[in-house]
Amino acid sequence: MTDRIFTAGLVVIGDEILSGRTHDKNIAQVASWLQVQGIRLAEVRVVPDVIERIVEAVNALREANDYLFTTGGIGPTHDDITVDAVAEALGVDVIIHPQARATLERYYADKGGLNEGRLRMARVPDGAELIPNRMSGAPGIRIGNIHLMAGVPHITAGMLDALTGSLEGGAPLISETVGGFIPESEVSTMLREVEQAHENCQIGSYPFFREGKVGSNFVVRSTDRADLDACMKDLCDGLTKEGFEFTHGGI
Repeated sequence: MTDRIFTAGLVVIGDEILSGRTHDKNIAQVASWLQVQGIRLAEVRVVPDVIERIVEAVNALREANDYLFTTGGIGPTHDDITVDAVAEALGVDVIIHPQARATLERYYADKGGLNEGRLRMARVPDGAELIPNRMSGAPGIRIGNIHLMAGVPHITAGMLDALTGSLEGGAPLISETVGGFIPESEVSTMLREVEQAHENCQIGSYPFFREGKVGSNFVVRSTDRADLDACMKDLCDGLTKEGFEFTHGGI
């Protein structure tokens, strides 16, 4: 474990997400899993099934972060083009992975055998390793710091489970929350000053409107418990000084 903060980017791929036909569940799932690995999800991009757009997002996020994850676009149909896009981004060819082919042949042996569409799920960028998938046979793909996973959430969950403990991560983020009927605009200066006084902490402000009144929950995040506690104390002292009542844990 190290104090360095490891980060990851996520590219969510699919026209069905952008059209609203499918509600994405993978962002929260991947973010939660990464936190446990000691890795912070730093950025998410949702892109259509267009190779150029996928290449652009993959290159930007893989270079800006320790890890990159993609969800969607590795299935058997013509619009599953994530493998092609990642191969283009890396400047490598697409090949049929022999282990993936063998896995799919076994999986589909009693389901009509391996046809052209199903064989597409054995395609990988040259040099890739496989991420096991116990749910549907078709594996995920790992190449360099890039991890290509399914778009179907329960299959993604299985792939994440297979990766658990295999990535180098830093200290996991811990957090504490206070909240109340406190307009964030009235404490914005104080929030900024407290955050600046604690360089190892971040303060997030999340406003809400409830019971006809405005309020906010304030979340302090850090990788160090002592730093977090010190920042939380100064935040609570600041809220008290400003004359606001607050509740630990938020409201």
